[in-house]
Amino acid sequence: MKRAAIWLYQLFLPVFDPLRAVRGLSAYPRYAGDYQRYTRLAGAEPLHPTDAYPQLHDRTGTTGIDAHYFYANGWAMRRIVAQLPAHHVDIGSQTMFVNLLSAVLPVIFVDYRPLEPRMAGLTSRSGDILKLPFADGSVDSLSCLHVAEHIGLGRYGDPLNPHGTRQACAELQRVLAPGGNLYFALPVGRPRVCFNAHRIHAPEMIAEYLAGLELLEISGVHDDGRYVERVSLDAFVGSRYACGMFWLRKAPDQVQSTDRPADDTLNADLSSNSQRHQPGRSRQSDLV
Repeated sequence: MKRAAIWLYQLFLPVFDPLRAVRGLSAYPRYAGDYQRYTRLAGAEPLHPTDAYPQLHDRTGTTGIDAHYFYANGWAMRRIVAQLPAHHVDIGSQTMFVNLLSAVLPVIFVDYRPLEPRMAGLTSRSGDILKLPFADGSVDSLSCLHVAEHIGLGRYGDPLNPHGTRQACAELQRVLAPGGNLYFALPVGRPRVCFNAHRIHAPEMIAEYLAGLELLEISGVHDDGRYVERVSLDAFVGSRYACGMFWLRKAPDQVQSTDRPADDTLNADLSSNSQRHQPGRSRQSDLV
């Protein structure tokens, strides 16, 4: 019965959230009382009903977060900055993450849906994670956070492909330079497809997909939102919807050749960005 209720809730959530609606309706009396009390305060600005903009869900005891994104973004940024790469490439992660990272070092952001806003230090390009516009072994520092689990499910307009996550992992390995670092995160736990939101993979399956790289660290977020660092591969086995964070490195002498042509514009950006964007930075190894 509980599983059926969750299924119905998820099915209609894109157009109607009944739980949020109930909470919102119950908060209207409080809003109306605050409105009236405010108008009677000394020095209160005049209020007009047509300017009303009720915010009914923000009076909470603590600041709410999405634990997966909050911790994955912070985890990756600390490690990237500590490594001090000349530039960094991100594939499809949260835009706030790449914006903040680009304030510290030059970033190229590649997404199936191109990012239109522009900021100093941030270069955005349209691209497909299954056919990245970079030459073999050309990217020294690479991230892909909470992205690969969506590939091939059509959620973002991409073609349907049951092998999307596996092929995305292969493509990330292809473009990673010898000695380069990959920061990778996605949901882990009991394997299944929640169509068309995401896939959930067993941790050992991700290790298999990325077997061509050396696994330096696994961290993550448990089902209950607890963040843990440097755990074993089996720490999230059996989880319902945990977040696995994988720091991997390609061996310095590892060369992979596919003879795939690269986008010359993007590869030029790798060098030009690092030359024109050099904010003051100091090594922050203590953050890792």
